[in-house]
Amino acid sequence: MSMIKEIFKKINMPVFAFNQSKMEKDTGKDDGTFSKPKTTFKDVAGLDEVKEELFELVDFIKNPEKYKKMGATIPKGVLFNGPPGTGKTLLAASVAGETNSAFFNTTGSEFVEKYVGVGAKRVRTLFEKARKESPSIIFIDEIDAIGAKRHLESNNEKDQTLNQLLVEMDGFNKDSNVIIIGATNRLDLLDEALLRPGRFDRHIYIGNPNCYTRHEILKVHTKNKPLEESVNLEELAKKTHGLSGAHLSNIANEAAIMAVRENKSTINKQHFDDAIERILAGLESKNSKLVEREKKIVSYHEAGHALISNLLGINPIQKISIVPRGQALGYVLQLPDEDRFIHTKEELLNKIKILLAGKASEELIFNHTSTGAKDDLKKVSSITDQMICEYGMSSLGSSTIEGNYKNLMVNKIQNESNSIIKECYQETLNLLKKHSEELHLVSNHLFENETLTHDELKDIIKRVYT
Repeated sequence: MSMIKEIFKKINMPVFAFNQSKMEKDTGKDDGTFSKPKTTFKDVAGLDEVKEELFELVDFIKNPEKYKKMGATIPKGVLFNGPPGTGKTLLAASVAGETNSAFFNTTGSEFVEKYVGVGAKRVRTLFEKARKESPSIIFIDEIDAIGAKRHLESNNEKDQTLNQLLVEMDGFNKDSNVIIIGATNRLDLLDEALLRPGRFDRHIYIGNPNCYTRHEILKVHTKNKPLEESVNLEELAKKTHGLSGAHLSNIANEAAIMAVRENKSTINKQHFDDAIERILAGLESKNSKLVEREKKIVSYHEAGHALISNLLGINPIQKISIVPRGQALGYVLQLPDEDRFIHTKEELLNKIKILLAGKASEELIFNHTSTGAKDDLKKVSSITDQMICEYGMSSLGSSTIEGNYKNLMVNKIQNESNSIIKECYQETLNLLKKHSEELHLVSNHLFENETLTHDELKDIIKRVYT
C-alpha cells in the first residue's frame, strides 16, 4: 500500500482521487451547475405539433394541482429522437424557459468513465441536485452514450451507469417536479428498459423540417440581417429541401459572411445561392484546375445526370457545375417541386437511372469507366438495398429482410441488386443514345462556361426541337 501511495505522490495525484465526481472537480463544490434559460417556444420556429405536445408538460409543471385532482401524475421523461440539427436541444431549453425551471444540461458521454462506479456516482449527484432545485429539467443529449443496449460484451462500468439512471428515474418522488428529457439520433441503440413507460413516458420524433417550417426557420435566422428585396425566403425554403434547422442557420450565416467579404451593406439572392452551394457541395477549389481531358470527361458526366433528370422529370435541375468543390470535380444541384414522403418503385428506379447517367455518359462517349462514379454508385447501392430489404420492391418478395436473415441471404440480395442496377443502366444508356445531340450540346456549354442553370438547360434542349 505504501508503494502505491509513493507512486501517486510522484504523479501529484491523491490516492483514490479517481472516485471524485467530475461535477465536484469542475465546480470545486458540491452544488452543481445549472442555468435558467430565457429561451421560450416563441424562439422555436415551426414544430407546432411538437410544441403543442410540450405545452401540456409545461402546464403540468406550472399548475400541478389541477392534474392531481384528476389523479394524473407528471410524465417522468420525454425522449426526443430524430436526425442531428433539428432543434432537440433548443426545445429542451425552451421547456425550461417556459416554466422558469432550473436547466441541467449534460451529455451522455460525461457519465462515461473507465473506473467502475464513477459514472453511477455522477448520475446520483446530478439527480440529487435536480431534486434540490426543483422544478427542474435534466437534459441528457446523446443519451445513447450511456443508454445503449446491454449485452454479454458490455462494459461493467457502462452497465452500472445505465442501471443507476434507471433506478433514479424509477425513484422520482411524484411531487418532485423534476423532468428528464433525453435526445438521440440513434433510437435503435437504446436499451428497452429505458424506453418503457414509467421512465420515458413520451417519445417525440423531431424530423427535418418541411417547406413551411423551413420558411419559418429562415425568418428567425434572417430577422436581424439586412436583406435585399431580391431575397425570397419562400424560394429559399424550396431550394433547401431535406436540410435541417442547423443547416439553415449555417446558410444564413454564410450568406452574411459572403456579403461582408464583398463589402456589401445588404445580403442579396446570390449570396444565399452561393451559401447553399458552399454547404451542400463544399468549398470551391479556386486554384484546382482540371486538365483539358478530365474537364471534358467531367462535362459529359454531369451533362448525363442533368439530361436524364430532365427527361424523366425528377427533381428539376437548379444548377450544374464542373468547378471543383470539396472532393467533387463537378455536381448537379436539384430543386424538388415539393416535399415528398412516399416514393413509388418507378420513382426510385428513376433516381437510380439519374445516378447512373454520369457513368453511362462516359461509356457512351469515351468507351471507358472511371473513378468519377464512386459516390453515385454508393447511393445506387443504398437505394437498391432499401428496395430489396425494406420496401419489398423486388423478386425476393414483399417482405422485409433484416438481421440474421439478411446475412443468410446476402448472395441472393446481391444478385437481385445487380439485376436492378443492370436493367436501369441499360435503359439509361439507351436514353442517352437516343438524345445524344442534347448530350453533346449540354456538355459543350459546360466545358466552355463551367456552369449551367435550369433556364439555360431548357433553352439548349429547346434548340434541338426547333
